[in-house]
Amino acid sequence: MERIEMSGKELERLEVLRQVLDGVVSQKAAAERLGLTDRQVRRLLRRYKAEGAAGLVDRRRGKPSGRRLAPSFKERVIARLSQCYADFGPTLAAEHLAAEGLNVSKETLRGWMIEAGLWQAARGRRVTLHPPRPRRARVGELVQIDGSPHDWFEGRGKRCTLVAFIDDATSRVMHAHFAPVESTQAYLNALQDYVTRHGRPAAIYSDRHGIFTKHDPEDEAPTQFHRALATLGIAGIQALTPQAKGRVERLFQTLQDRLVKAMRLAGISDMASANVFLETYLAQHNARFAVTAAESEEAHLPYEGKAEELARCCAMHYRRKLSKDLVLSFRRQRYIVCTQGAPRYALRGAHVTVVVHGDGRIELLHGQELLPFKVFDVAQDVPEPLDDKTLNTRVDELLEKRTPKKPWRPGPDHPWRQYPEPAPSGGGQLATP
Repeated sequence: MERIEMSGKELERLEVLRQVLDGVVSQKAAAERLGLTDRQVRRLLRRYKAEGAAGLVDRRRGKPSGRRLAPSFKERVIARLSQCYADFGPTLAAEHLAAEGLNVSKETLRGWMIEAGLWQAARGRRVTLHPPRPRRARVGELVQIDGSPHDWFEGRGKRCTLVAFIDDATSRVMHAHFAPVESTQAYLNALQDYVTRHGRPAAIYSDRHGIFTKHDPEDEAPTQFHRALATLGIAGIQALTPQAKGRVERLFQTLQDRLVKAMRLAGISDMASANVFLETYLAQHNARFAVTAAESEEAHLPYEGKAEELARCCAMHYRRKLSKDLVLSFRRQRYIVCTQGAPRYALRGAHVTVVVHGDGRIELLHGQELLPFKVFDVAQDVPEPLDDKTLNTRVDELLEKRTPKKPWRPGPDHPWRQYPEPAPSGGGQLATP
């Protein structure tokens, strides 16, 4: 007997056509049940009468597709993948190949890469579900910030940190730059650039690290970053879990894959070149991944102050007290306030703010007044105060450089080796009969 393999769809057609031939169902009703036209039903009936059930089997089954790509094209793509994109994912590899004129869908490429051993199919893994949070409606209503220490140059340069600000409403990267470590000054520099370009956002969303919030209930003084936000009128919100600020977390997952490979292809191995490269790359990234906000009106407020005032706000502030001689000590140096020919007795014992800019420039501030000063002592090499994240990075670098100690073993002429080996437990060896 002849064996005919039919799909579920073809079996349903066979059953309906038998009912049509038996007079149980009309051709019009059969067409409605099968989702076909009356003309298609009549054509199927003719084929069924002439060939039987075999006439309902798809005639393209077992034959190569007319849209298949040529084997030579496949070999060319696999060769290019092996040469430049061996560790790329199918989606990213398809984008780069399309830019070179080798257009192939990501799913077709995925199969080719698995067949060639360049990609491994993802295994099922347990995923913890978190309830989704709706996006904010306007650009600048909420900005998520974080830093990602990573080997961004894949060993070609020093490890560094990428600090990024991403808009919650659109997933658009508003600012990103590479810094040596994830420190308070790195975030202050990012905040200054953000406000200069886009204005003041309504709120900034961060984690609960000591850079952003104090954990000591008895310490009422704000952190340097929180002070800058309060001065600019920006609300600071701290997330309780990493999943709460999932947009910036997923951004780093994407950049650690795509940006790392893009900088490899561009031959970038230092922070200065990487920061220049980011300007062009982020424009392409936002065009690929950003979405449109629900409302066209932005939530950013313009910054009406001067550029030097914004730079002063985004600098490190330290509080010191002037002596009777109008002298203060800061980092093993004495600073003398100049009175410019007129004594200023009101400044005796007053508290002033030492403003340390990111480039090392120092200002003395009393209220809103800049005080002229001169340095009495010679500059000394004083280590900068470390943030917690900076300290963690330094410790990790020291641990990487530390060579593991080899276990000590006594030499062959050591006195310990003069003693005989201890007899095995149980009274020695057993005699064999």
